[in-house]
Amino acid sequence: MKPIPNINTANQSQPAPLYQKVKSYIKERIIAGDWPRDTRIPSEHKLVINLGVSRMTVNRALRELTTEGYLIRLQGVGTFVSPCKPQSALLEIRSIADDIKQRGGKHTSIVYLLTEENASQDIATAMNLTSGRPVFHSIIVHSENGRPVQYSDRYVNPAVAPDFLNQDFSIITPSRYLLDVTPLTEAEHVIEAVLPDRQVQILLDIKPGEACLVLNRRTWSNDVVATKSRFVYPGSRHRLGGRFKPPSTASPLVA
Repeated sequence: MKPIPNINTANQSQPAPLYQKVKSYIKERIIAGDWPRDTRIPSEHKLVINLGVSRMTVNRALRELTTEGYLIRLQGVGTFVSPCKPQSALLEIRSIADDIKQRGGKHTSIVYLLTEENASQDIATAMNLTSGRPVFHSIIVHSENGRPVQYSDRYVNPAVAPDFLNQDFSIITPSRYLLDVTPLTEAEHVIEAVLPDRQVQILLDIKPGEACLVLNRRTWSNDVVATKSRFVYPGSRHRLGGRFKPPSTASPLVA
C-alpha cells in the first residue's frame, strides 16, 4: 500500500489544480490494485483529512472520476471502484492511446494485419470506390495496462493517406496518424451489440458468449470517404460515451 501523500506539497515541480492531484492519487491507487474493483474507497471526510484539502476539492475529484467511469457513487452507501469499464469518446475522433493515457493507463498495441487489398463490393460501396480498387487494410488490437480493450479493423482510402502502410503502428495509432496527415471533415458512427466470432474472442481474450460493443465508423476528408472502420470492445470492460453541446445560436435540445 502506498503512503498517504500531502496533496498540497506533492509534485511542486509540476503545478496542477488540487482536484486534479486528488484525481491522480485515487487513480494511482486503483491502477496499482490497492483499491480493487467493487471496493469501497474512503469517505469524503476521510479523504479531506488524509489528503489535507477541502471537501469541495475532494467532491469535484470524485464527481469527475465517476463521470469518467472509475467510480460508482451510491447515495447513503458510499463510493466504490467501478467494475473496470473505462469510457472512450463517441462523438469525437480520437486516438485510443490518448484516451488510455488520459485515464492514467499504459497503451500498447499489436499489429496483426497491414496490407493493400482490392476492395470487395461491400467495402467499395461503403467508400464510394469502384469494386476492385486498391485499399489499405489494418487489423490492430489495442490494450490498456496489458489487457485488450479494442479490436480495430480499418480500411483506408490510399488517396487521402498514401504513406499509411509505411507507418509503425506499434508506436503511433492509425487514428493519430490520420488526424495528423489529413483533414477529417465529417464522421458517421453506428453502434451495435454483437457476439463476436472466434477470432475476435481470442484476440480480445474474452469468453464465448460475451457480448461486445461495436462502433462502425466512416470518415470523410472533404467529399472523399477516407476510412471505413469497425471497432470491437469487450462489453464487460469497456463503454462508449460522449457529450454534446449545441452552438450558442441553436435551439435547446429536447429529449
